[in-house]
Amino acid sequence: MNDPKKQQQQINIELGDDVAQGTYSNLAIITHSSSEFIVDFVRLMPGMPKAPVKSRIILTPEHAKRLLLALQDNISRFEQMHGNIKLNEPSGGTFPMGFGGPTAEA
Repeated sequence: MNDPKKQQQQINIELGDDVAQGTYSNLAIITHSSSEFIVDFVRLMPGMPKAPVKSRIILTPEHAKRLLLALQDNISRFEQMHGNIKLNEPSGGTFPMGFGGPTAEA
């Protein structure tokens, strides 16, 4: 007999054309409640007064932790192949809204 514990569940994942292109984000804002984590992916552009949320992902705490572990594993493998990822800390402890470049004018 087949032991259901030994059978692996196979999931077919479909990547539609509308999602396959991806969405660029250079800022993630994470909030949480007792039952969920919310990750807002934002596109921050130099000289622009507003930064639109491009995507919002809502996760259970268990899935948020699984994502954390998966990211840690992938970052570790990336750094083994390409070297350490350097984090440039903004001066003053805040994210540089102007990116340090000139402000655009019309």
